[in-house]
Amino acid sequence: MEEAFMQRTVTCGELRAKNEGKSVILNGWVARNRDHGALHFINLRDRYGVTQVVVDDDATDELEKMAGSLKMEYCIAVKGIVRKRPDEMINPDMETGEIEVKAEKIEILSECATLPFMIEEENNAREDLRLKYRFLDLRTGGMQKRIRLRHEVVKAIREFFYKTDFYEIETPTLVKSTPEGARDFLVPSRIYPGKFFALPQSPQLYKQILMVSGFDKYFQIARCYRDEDPRGDRQLEFTQLDVEMSFVKRDDVLLLMENLFNYVFKSVMNIDLPSHFRRITYQEAMEKYGSDKPDLRFGLEIGDASDFAAKSTFNAFTETLSEGGVVRYIVAPKTEGHDYTRKYLAELESAAKIYGAHGLAWMKVEGGKLSGGVSKFFAGMDEEVLSQTGAKDGDVILIVAHKDFKKCANSLGAVRNKLGAELGLIKPGYEFCWIIDFPLFEYNEDEGHWEAAHHMFSMPQAEYIDTMEEEPGKVKGDLYDLVLNGYELASGSIRIHDIELQKRVFRICNFPDDVAQERFGFLLDCFKYGPPPHGGIAPGIDRLCMILAGQSSIKEVIAFPKNTAALSPMDDCPSYVEQKQLDELHLAIADKKDE
Repeated sequence: MEEAFMQRTVTCGELRAKNEGKSVILNGWVARNRDHGALHFINLRDRYGVTQVVVDDDATDELEKMAGSLKMEYCIAVKGIVRKRPDEMINPDMETGEIEVKAEKIEILSECATLPFMIEEENNAREDLRLKYRFLDLRTGGMQKRIRLRHEVVKAIREFFYKTDFYEIETPTLVKSTPEGARDFLVPSRIYPGKFFALPQSPQLYKQILMVSGFDKYFQIARCYRDEDPRGDRQLEFTQLDVEMSFVKRDDVLLLMENLFNYVFKSVMNIDLPSHFRRITYQEAMEKYGSDKPDLRFGLEIGDASDFAAKSTFNAFTETLSEGGVVRYIVAPKTEGHDYTRKYLAELESAAKIYGAHGLAWMKVEGGKLSGGVSKFFAGMDEEVLSQTGAKDGDVILIVAHKDFKKCANSLGAVRNKLGAELGLIKPGYEFCWIIDFPLFEYNEDEGHWEAAHHMFSMPQAEYIDTMEEEPGKVKGDLYDLVLNGYELASGSIRIHDIELQKRVFRICNFPDDVAQERFGFLLDCFKYGPPPHGGIAPGIDRLCMILAGQSSIKEVIAFPKNTAALSPMDDCPSYVEQKQLDELHLAIADKKDE
């Protein structure tokens, strides 16, 4: 029988001066091992902290030999006596820095192979290497802190909802495939050949059904799945807080979320947020910030250049306006240590073109006059342009003209964000805002029909219900997004609970009654049995934790994320499966590539 190991009596983050003289056993990993001849100093680490272990010059030969054999990341047990460090040796950067443990016995629990990278506070290795050896990456101080932060966030969320009379209810992860949002991940049924489950993109339909079932306050920390092409900082699987309530209006949902985030930020970060968050209409957000998720930590509002652009001799401006388009501007401020060189202006133009701008016109302000760029087309208009834009000496006026308002707005929004980040204009802190009054429908140019801007179960605002088929583009929905520091943190709406109104929305979105019944019949059938008015919202857990951790990638707050190619280097998935498994599922793979 294998001999039992020395099991820890304390953790590596627990001991303080008050524990002096105590006999303890520590278990952990060797973070450092410094051989000073007659002395060995070993930093032993677990998820609670680091304790310095000392092998003194009076140690037995066996103990000294054991200490000398230890390598980085060996997993060991140490038995010893806690003692205070001399005053001049106290380490204020360690929580256990006022003590050390004099080792009496060391046991190697397991050895460690040659490390692919050093395990330090932050891992600077390449992302592919970090993800291949994620089990080691997760040992680094930064990842340990971020995973703990995520735990504390989820814990605080649950505490809040338990105190406010919500039920936590799990919804299925094997569901019916429905045509909404991104592609579904499909799961073949072995029992019913040719039929498939889908993994849920969200619990949307099920949480609405729960409202019909009389559970008027529901929440869930829900795992969601979207089979999207690799792009940006997306993950195939992600986690959201799912919330739904009956007998509520928009303000009830918004107030609940404001109270929730106040509770979470105070509990986790000890930060007091405003009782209520600023509300901005979708139109105002697009006009002023060029985005429906504006970063309010800095100014640089976008303005309308139509008045002075119409008087210019620049054909690109005047023709765009005559065709019903828009001309808008942003003022790039004079900033210490930053020059608006031709090269930098070209970089700003490239940022604008990504979002559809044909170009980025510019004019500098020097000595109270316009100069360079398109200034020659504004001859004699210096005072008028500077008065309207508020531009001052050293500033640069940047202008985009486009027949499409949204493309113009988004292009300048990208320029605004680039300026904010690169000029150091972003203030520290957390700036929340609500975006309200979204369009309910948007036109899909490629497919030639209207579709839901968010999803098809959102309630139109009352004033548009009678006429929404006539002008779908003008219909505003009872929709709301919560934005934090330029990220969409949550999206929600008041839902449709009237079966006939739901069918009308389906029809506008190119789902005739028979198709809607086939795809969403189980929801429509529920709506025949007294559905209550209801609404909800779904904040993203990954995104929230990323922002709180001060990171720019959600991979930094997810234990086992996929890489940018939608692969997992650690366990090499997705992978091929045995033919036997395919046969059991009645599946055949076409054009299977050689491994």
